[in-house]
Amino acid sequence: MKIAFIGLGNMGGGMAANLVKASHDVRAFDLSQDALAAAKEAGCATFGSARAACEEAEAVVSMLPNGNIVRDVYRTDVIGQAPKGAVLLDCSTIDVATAREVIATAEEAGYDMVDAPVSGGIAAANGGTLTFMVGGSETAFGRAEPILEAMGKAVIHAGDAGNGQAAKICNNMLLAIQMIGTCEAFSMAEKLGLDPQTFYDISSVSSGQCWSMTSYCPVPGVGPQSPSDNEYQGGFASALMLKDLKLAMEAAESAGATTALGKHAKDIYESFAEEHGALDFSGIIKTL
Repeated sequence: MKIAFIGLGNMGGGMAANLVKASHDVRAFDLSQDALAAAKEAGCATFGSARAACEEAEAVVSMLPNGNIVRDVYRTDVIGQAPKGAVLLDCSTIDVATAREVIATAEEAGYDMVDAPVSGGIAAANGGTLTFMVGGSETAFGRAEPILEAMGKAVIHAGDAGNGQAAKICNNMLLAIQMIGTCEAFSMAEKLGLDPQTFYDISSVSSGQCWSMTSYCPVPGVGPQSPSDNEYQGGFASALMLKDLKLAMEAAESAGATTALGKHAKDIYESFAEEHGALDFSGIIKTL
């Protein structure tokens, strides 16, 4: 399948490479020449504009920084430029309202489109083990699913347009809260004289067990390999976690949802990201 891929950053580059590995003809575009060079090395055909990449594409996949850019790229470079039969997949993490607006515009123009944000960091993007939360019609999801399966380990239909974004921001709000709680527990255990490994051995098989502890432990040398073992480099940047928390708070306000812990987590990461936005979000333990 001819697939245009727009946005070849830390996540998109690995995702595009996995589509090539799945024998797709990937037509790649990014504003960064370095990103284009890496995509070409991975086997993608590279183009000088998003519009050119979309010509003749049977599918368009995007991985872009924010909702405004997604709206502009689809209105200017994708809708009306990609063939009418193409299926459109936006894998960016953006606000729910913009996702629904862009999909509605695409559908009015005769395209099938889904929002399909991801769970998993750079390693998962490179390894093809992302989880996709997908919003859109049953028809659009059915067309998008095999493309997403080439880039991930799980593809889950969350419901109508925008519901992929809703699932993503709810999930990451929960993750942020869990990580802060996990860091506080390890810090308190240490100050009470409890060895971190011993605490892990106990809590990981007790009621305090959670993903932030058993799969992504914020304490170096404890649990499976994680960014904490690499001085909190790589993984999921605190600045990106803050972005998702801000999106969650915007959505909570619009929906009238009560998210006291989510707001507190946003405030904590906001302060941390001022100086440490590039560090993995588990690096929040440094504040304790």
